[in-house]
Amino acid sequence: MKPFDKKEFAGLLRDVMAYYRQDTSPFMLDLWWNACQNVELEQVKKAMQSHCTDPERGVFAPKVADLVRVMSGTFTDRAALAWGKVLEAMSSVGAYSDVVFDDPAIHAAIEDCGGWVKICRSQTEELSYLQHRFCQSHKAYTGRGTFEYTRRLMGDRSPDHEFEKRGIPLPKPAVVGDVSLARSVYRGGQIGGKTAITFQALEALESGPVVLLPTLVREAA
Repeated sequence: MKPFDKKEFAGLLRDVMAYYRQDTSPFMLDLWWNACQNVELEQVKKAMQSHCTDPERGVFAPKVADLVRVMSGTFTDRAALAWGKVLEAMSSVGAYSDVVFDDPAIHAAIEDCGGWVKICRSQTEELSYLQHRFCQSHKAYTGRGTFEYTRRLMGDRSPDHEFEKRGIPLPKPAVVGDVSLARSVYRGGQIGGKTAITFQALEALESGPVVLLPTLVREAA
């Protein structure tokens, strides 16, 4: 959630607690906000509704742990659906094309698994392990809410500068899923990898401030 969501979030919490005939103190509001601000407000609303309609747990006012439990299940479902989307793209797009998905967590999770090309060329017996690793990463990124990721998953092709040197436009990436969401994913991602890596002399690390070297990457057209 964004800071401007806090007012609506506070109103939601007060309404839910009023349903259980409980007051909402400033301390309680801060506790809930700190616990839930890394997820979307809509997810919190759905989790609250799920708790209130639960025939067993719903007889008691929700605690932070109750929403974490509900949303963890939601994250598991999203990760499973995301893996299905990746499998479909692996067979229909392949390793030679760049890919932009409509979910930034897919980009980050694929990078954790070694990248688009490696996933596409995995053996059948490796898929079970890859699925587990992908889903765990996807759930972690989804739960975090804000994270860095690569805007475009690069296929097995020549580097960007080879195209630029010859004056040839970069190949168009395959867009997987909702086009408008994929456009937002592309615009919000980084040009290079999701983790900044620089090289420094040991002397520079041992004394004085560390001066980061410029990242040698080129922006996609």
